Order: sequence, then C-alpha cells, then structure tokens
Amino acid sequence: MTEKRKTGYAPRFVLLTALLLALALLNLLVGSASLTAREVFAALFGGGDAMAAGIVRAIRLPRLLAALLLGGALSVAGYLLQTFFSNPIAGPFVLGISSGAKLTVALTMIACLSRGLVVGSAGMIAAAFLGAMLSMGFVLLAARKLRGMGLLIVCGVMIGYICSAITEFAVTFADDANIVNLHNWSQGSFSGIGWGDLGAASVTVLAALGCTVLLAKPMDAYRLGEAYAQSMGVNVRRFRTALILLSSVLAACVTAFAGPISFVGIAVPQLMKGLFKTAKPPVLLPACFLGGGAFCLLCDLLARTLFAPTELSISAVTAVFGAPVVIWMLLTRRRGAET
Repeated sequence: MTEKRKTGYAPRFVLLTALLLALALLNLLVGSASLTAREVFAALFGGGDAMAAGIVRAIRLPRLLAALLLGGALSVAGYLLQTFFSNPIAGPFVLGISSGAKLTVALTMIACLSRGLVVGSAGMIAAAFLGAMLSMGFVLLAARKLRGMGLLIVCGVMIGYICSAITEFAVTFADDANIVNLHNWSQGSFSGIGWGDLGAASVTVLAALGCTVLLAKPMDAYRLGEAYAQSMGVNVRRFRTALILLSSVLAACVTAFAGPISFVGIAVPQLMKGLFKTAKPPVLLPACFLGGGAFCLLCDLLARTLFAPTELSISAVTAVFGAPVVIWMLLTRRRGAET
C-alpha cells in the first residue's frame, strides 16, 4: 500500500515539472519582441542574432529564473507557516511578514541612496530579514494574548497595513529619482533582478531549502500534534524556532528582490495538497517549490503581456488567481465543519 502511494506521486511530479518547463519556454518566447524557438535556443547556447541573444540572456532568462526560484521559496515559506500555526490561511503576506520586510528594505534603500550609497544584495537580504523577524515577533506576541486563529490573522493583516502605509509614505515623499523608482518594486515585480542579485538569492534560498528538507521528518510528526512530536523525540522549542527562522529567511529573500507578492504562500500549498492528495512534508516540500515556481512564471508572463507595453504588478496578477483559491478553501472548510 505504501509502495503504491509512493509510485502514485511520480506522475504528478512529472506533470508539474512538464508544466513548469512549458511555462519557462513561453516566458522566453513571448514578450514585446516575439522570438522563435530557434532564436531562443541559439541565444541560450551562445549563438544567434545579437539582439535576440541580448533579450534572452540579459532580460528574460534572469527574470524567468527569479520567478521560478523566488516563487518556489515563497510557496515553501507559506507551507512552513501553515505548519507552524496549524492553519491553512497562514502565509507571509497575510501575517504581515512580507510587509515588514518591505518596510525595512525601503527605509534602508532610502537612507543609503539619499547619501549616495549603493545597497548590495547582502544588505537588502539582511534588511528584509530584520523586518520579517520584527513582524513575526509581533505576530508571536499577539498569539500569546489572542485566543483563536481568526484574531491572530486579523492582527497580522493590520501589521501588514501599517507597514505598507509607512512604506508608501516614505516612497511617495522621497525626492531622489532612484528612490521614487522604488514604487514599482514596492508593488511587486521580477523585472529589476539581474544576474548578481540572482546569485545572492540562489545561495540564500537554496541554503534555507536544504535546511528545510532536513526538518521534513520532524515536521511530519509535528503536524500530528506537539505531544506526538515530543513522544517521537522532537525538541519542539528548537523545531518551532527553526520553522520561524527558515520561513522568515525565505520570505525576506523574496521581498528583498521582488517586493511583496500576495497569495502565493497561501494558495500554492493548498493547490499542491489537492493535487497530491497528501499533507506529508517529504512530498509537499518539493511539490510546493515546483508549484510556486510554475505559478509565478504564469503570473509574471500575464503581468508583462496582457496589457503590453504597460506592465502589471506581479501581486495584482497573483491576487486574481490566488484569492479565489483561498475563498474556495474557506467555503469547503466551512461546509465540512457544518456536515
């Protein structure tokens, strides 16, 4: 029976990987300048027309890889938070973690750029992590005082609104032209990510994902209850701390380079649970990463092509697809509770 279930996951992973590869190819082909498959493959392997090569290697390829990597990271971060709080609505955007990271990154960039200083990738990640941890700290303090996950979610949403309002205020009244351009980033976008940023993001995300994989077995025990996890030898306090740190690092890295992106951390883990018909972390962790990457590739493709040359913010598109998933999830949970 166990062997059957294990082999049953393979076709779903193949389907998910095929979808991701198809979306990746579409992202390379489609844009303001349409390219043929031959031009794309020639550019990828160092040949072909100079203009096509520049479009593919300098613009579309780093943007594609950023959407894949950061979309996957955000989905995994959402899954970790849902495991921590034992609630499917928990996510970096809803709990205000992404907004807290956005605030500290924006303030750091404004302070540095106004003095003629350049903020490196490491500085942006550090600033975002600080903001994410501050927001998470407020949420955890609220969790001690508030009874019920509903009130905690409302508290997280309010924290997010406060952080977003302060960020918009700071960006709106900035004088420097470079600082004013932060407005696009503050709405969520993969467009400004270059190869240097991608390298720093890859090291951070892959290291955090590696640590997350090591927590798969304790996570499997923890989702059955703290008492059960302790009986299986899990140090619950250290485990919960690790979940907080890893989810904050992943969410902070995404926000540092792409700005706040809504609903990915909530919707994708639920979609993956529905697709794989399981809640086991060893299955859902890679599924969430692949699903998050595919979801953000689709949304980024639509964001830059639907109303071209005008580009939508990535959060606007992810909300269109992610919000109905959350509404459907709430309705089905309520229907299940009533029956």
